[in-house]
Amino acid sequence: MRTLFTSALAAALFTAGAFAANSDTPNKDHNDAFIPGPENEAQMAKQIRHNLLMLPYYSIFDDLAFRLNGSVVTLEGACPGDPPYDIKQDAERAVKKVPGVTQVINNIKVLPLSPMDWEIRRAMVRAIYGDPSIGMRYGYQALPSIHIIVDNGHVTLEGVVDNQFDDTVIRTKANSVPGVFSVTDHLRVLNENEKDKDKKKG
Repeated sequence: MRTLFTSALAAALFTAGAFAANSDTPNKDHNDAFIPGPENEAQMAKQIRHNLLMLPYYSIFDDLAFRLNGSVVTLEGACPGDPPYDIKQDAERAVKKVPGVTQVINNIKVLPLSPMDWEIRRAMVRAIYGDPSIGMRYGYQALPSIHIIVDNGHVTLEGVVDNQFDDTVIRTKANSVPGVFSVTDHLRVLNENEKDKDKKKG
């Protein structure tokens, strides 16, 4: 299933093309691997991020993140269980190679094997990245910044977007996909103050 990601995203990018759940954006205490860190980020954190990004089958259906406490790394997030690929263990091995890391606590959740969830993932790609206003700006990247995590029909959107309008469009598209039980929006707007104002108006 994981190998179908490239063709699914490519098809969506060439497609021209009512909210069902809440928008909840808490302050997370971990660093999403696919979101660039601050300019003054420690060298160890930069290397951890780099090693995770270099995993060969890391895709928009995975949420790999980490917390760094001294020399101890805690891996967070979720990834589909998709044999023979094992992103959870690959991530742990990659982080253990970083100089200075003494311990890795692997809290990455392996999502259940579910044909329905894979159908939802592909439908989400078509809905979100198939929108020209989104796909043309976010899709043509080595690792697009909008990640789609599906767990037994429940969808979580992870990543970063440029502005509140894009966040609203993406959330609307996600909620339009049939068969989805809920959509939780964890997308970070680059101007967080703008998103806070929008939430207060709602």
